[in-house]
Parts: sequence; structure tokens; C-alpha cells
Amino acid sequence: MEENNFDVFVIGSGIAGQTVAKSCTEAGLKVAIADNREFGGTCANRGCDPKKILLGAIEAYELGKNLKGKGIGKVAKIDWKQLQKYKRNFTVNIPVSTERVLKELDIKLFHQSPSFLDEHTLLVEGKIVTAKKIVIATGQVPRTLAIPGAKHFKNSDDFLDLKKLPKKIVFVGGGYIGMEFAHMAVRAGAQVTIVDTGSRPLHAFDPDLVKELRKYSESIGIKFIFNAEPTKLKKKEKKLTLTYEVNGNEKTIEANIVFNTAGRVPALAGLDLGNGNVQFTDKGVETNSYLQSISNANVYACGDVSDKNLPLTPLSGRQGYVVAENIINGNKKELEVPKIPSVVFTLPNLATVGYSEEEAASRYKNIRVAYNVATDWFNAKRINAPLYAYKIIMNDRTGEIVGAHLVGPDAGETINILTMAINNGMTDKDIKSTIFSYPSWVNDIKNMV
Repeated sequence: MEENNFDVFVIGSGIAGQTVAKSCTEAGLKVAIADNREFGGTCANRGCDPKKILLGAIEAYELGKNLKGKGIGKVAKIDWKQLQKYKRNFTVNIPVSTERVLKELDIKLFHQSPSFLDEHTLLVEGKIVTAKKIVIATGQVPRTLAIPGAKHFKNSDDFLDLKKLPKKIVFVGGGYIGMEFAHMAVRAGAQVTIVDTGSRPLHAFDPDLVKELRKYSESIGIKFIFNAEPTKLKKKEKKLTLTYEVNGNEKTIEANIVFNTAGRVPALAGLDLGNGNVQFTDKGVETNSYLQSISNANVYACGDVSDKNLPLTPLSGRQGYVVAENIINGNKKELEVPKIPSVVFTLPNLATVGYSEEEAASRYKNIRVAYNVATDWFNAKRINAPLYAYKIIMNDRTGEIVGAHLVGPDAGETINILTMAINNGMTDKDIKSTIFSYPSWVNDIKNMV
């Protein structure tokens, strides 16, 4: 029984969980880590990393299409099977290499998600395990759509592993996952429809830029059905029929495959948190500023599963670091979160950081909003980019940049400079007086403020 007593037991092997486990074992603590899926977590195995690998070929295709007749004679086609094979070169070794690193640190590995028996005790792989501190870092899972036939939905994991791209695809949910996958699939030759319960996609992003992105998405063949409530999914031979209601009217759409992209929720099912006296809500495990459970002082939560989460990998790593520090040294380090950029990797990218226009207007007496569709600017024209727009929000009194929203080529990179500007209290004058390389996308921000 002694070997199943630990100082720290970590549930989840993504970036947050690994950060805790490595830091604690390096501090001399006896550590175990468990995961019911491949070690390495969502981002590396079945999330942001493999997504960006698939996107690389789509970016090359898009650039060639936009420059056809302007130096490019023939546009390449997307070979989906070959692209998936290339992606697997990056992902296939992640679980093995992750386990090897953890084992070399003398961290005990369990290949099952545990359940709480009491505040200190877990049941995992049929073994009773005790730990002085338990860390929940299980991330998020796809939101369940509770309709008849829901078992026929596929999810983001399935899309990223598609061996062959179906002819007709429906995505139920117009958030960042649905939009990113739709942009990939339509360029790879599929007929794509997004069905969403709201009146527009990407509700968390600036409405003016989303409007521009939606128009462009429609121009490349993506069809949108808004204010639609899915009610049933039926499978018949090789086709699926999704039934949905719009304004009380029942309608249907057929596809070869239907993906549930209606968002993600904290992965807490099966942990039996009640047995562990761990309070949680639909936002995640309820924690204090030290990321410690408000109801069980022996438990911490970090990453996407805590109620302090934003579903962003850099923040997960920071939360893991905070938890490790507090376990090792006592609760001395509180979570401090700067303004963090968020990017939708559609083509073009949609990126945001800081306050929205509405938030800024409620916070400051007067704001200045610089908004423009800049497709006629040099950087966009030189690659014949079909969409390039921005909205920069400033405190009118001080000139301080408080919000930035971009849609366009490399917006996912340019937003990082604006993030640094916001977190350092930079003003429009500070940006204008900075010398950037020219001609570059970043240099364009001098004309945006």
C-alpha cells in the first residue's frame, strides 16, 4: 500500500498537469500523474498543434489561389490523405516521448482517469491511492448535444483524423472550432454548412470584423444557417439527416458527416467530485486566487478545467506553474492574468486582445475607435488578400491602447505586438514613434492607431 501514497497526484497530462508534476518532482516530492487518453494532452495530440499543421497546406493553397494570374500559373490542389500523413509525423510520437520524460523524472504513471473516494483518496486502475495534494488538470471535452441520434455526431478529434474528406459536411456550432474546420474543409473541396443557434458566428469576437469574415466565408462557399435549434440526427446508409427548427419551422439538411462543434466544457464527468468534497460549476472547479478548491484545501485545479480558465494553452502553463509554487511553498502565489490574445485560425485569421468596443465604452469616459477595412493597403494588395480589416480602441484622454481586433493575413502574429502594447500601457504615440521593419504587417499598426 505504501507505494500508492503520494505527495502530489495530478489528474491530466496536458501542459498544465505536466507543469505541476515536473515542478513538484524536481522539488523532491513524490508525484503521480494519470490520464485516460494519450499522454501529452489535447493541444499537442488532438488540438491546436495538429490543427496548425493541417492549416499549413491550406495557407499555401490560399496564397496560390489569390495570386493566380499574378505570378502563379496553376493553383495546387489539397491532397487530404497526404496532408494527414504529414500531420501524423508530428503527433505519433508525442504520447511515447511524454511518458518517457515523466518516467525519467521518476513520476508514477497511471493510464486511467481516477475517481474520488474521499478528500485524500482516489480509485485508479483498481488501486486505492492516497495523496496529500490532488491536482485536477483534465482540460475540456466537447459539449454534449442531447438530441435523438446524438451518437452519430463526430467531434473535433474525428475531423483532425479524417482519412478521407467527405463530400458534404455539416458543423453544428459556429465557434472557433467550427469556423476553423469549415475554412479547411471548403478549401479542400468539401461542401460545407455551419448550423448555429445564434444570429452570427464567433460571438466572443468583434461583430464588425466577424461580419466581414462571414461575408468572405460565404464567398468561398461556406453556407450558414443561423437561429437554428438542432432537434434530431438520423443516420441512413451513408447519409445523415440533421433536423432543426428555425422560428418554429422544422427543416432538414443532409450530409455525409455531421460534426458537433458546439463548444467545449470542463472534463469533470466520472471524477466523483462529490466524494472528494470538490465544488464545481459549469465553468469548472471552483477555486480561490491560489487555484485551490474553495471546498477542499487538499485539491487544486489548473488549466481549462478551473473556473479561472480561458481555453488558451499559454494560460494553462501559467496556471500549472502557480499551482506547483503553492504546493511546494504554501499558498503564496496568486494567479495574475495579463491581457491574453485569442486567435481564430480561419483564413484570414481573426484575432483579438483587450477590451471590446462595448466593454471599453463602459469603462472609460471617452474612447476613440479606429476601424477600417484596409484591403487596399500595400501589404494586402501585394498578395491580393481578399480581406484585411482592423479595429483599435483607445482611451481618448490618454491615447492608451485598450483593445485591438484584427482580421487578415498573419493577424495571429500581429496581435502579439498589440498585446505587448496593451500590457505595457503603450499609447498611440508610442506605437507611431517605434521603428518597425518595413514593409511588414506589424508596421501597419502605426497606421491603425
